[in-house]
Amino acid sequence: MAKPGTQEALIYLMVVTSAADREMTDIELGRIGTVIRTWPVFEDFDQRRLIPVAQKCQRLLAENEGLERVLTTARAAIPPRLHDTAYSAAFEVACSDMEMRLEEVRILQLVQRHLDLDEETVAAIERAAKARHRSLT
Repeated sequence: MAKPGTQEALIYLMVVTSAADREMTDIELGRIGTVIRTWPVFEDFDQRRLIPVAQKCQRLLAENEGLERVLTTARAAIPPRLHDTAYSAAFEVACSDMEMRLEEVRILQLVQRHLDLDEETVAAIERAAKARHRSLT
């Protein structure tokens, strides 16, 4: 397996989070696209590569021990200074449809553990994302 670059690994974490409940909604896919278009960490990423990268992640997930391999691969490809960014991207996808399912919570816990993030950092990321997603109604 060719090792993904940092941007691909960040996408892997978003895809894993979206696919946690075995259903990637249009809202979640749209959020992944928004993150890629608007976050500075993706500023030089060719957006046409999103679908092939997501499909590669899905193929990896289908393999034996796929989830563990994807998470381990992502950790190796993402520099420690971007671990909070990686968790933030995954959480952004999980809360985009305003319905955090148990499977998504479990995946986020695995991402947190693989990226060795402390509880305070995770809580701050989650609170900020929840604040961004609130509506008037």
